[in-house]
Amino acid sequence: MRLDKYLKISRIIKRRTVANEACDAGRVTVNGKIARASYDVKVGDVLEIALGTHPIRAEVVSINEYARKDEAALMYKIIP
Repeated sequence: MRLDKYLKISRIIKRRTVANEACDAGRVTVNGKIARASYDVKVGDVLEIALGTHPIRAEVVSINEYARKDEAALMYKIIP
């Protein structure tokens, strides 16, 4: 699944266009490397999103094409 789509479906970022723009601006890294929106997300990848004042680090736990609100939080694990 594309990185921008994963960020939207998992509800880490609310809109796919915002996720796409964050990737283009270099604010999203995967496993320590700047990632493009077309990057293919895999289970076990560590995402780091620098939006706002607090960067978010999350590990990909599962990849689902669709997720309800309560299931979306189970797709990733926040890393402190």
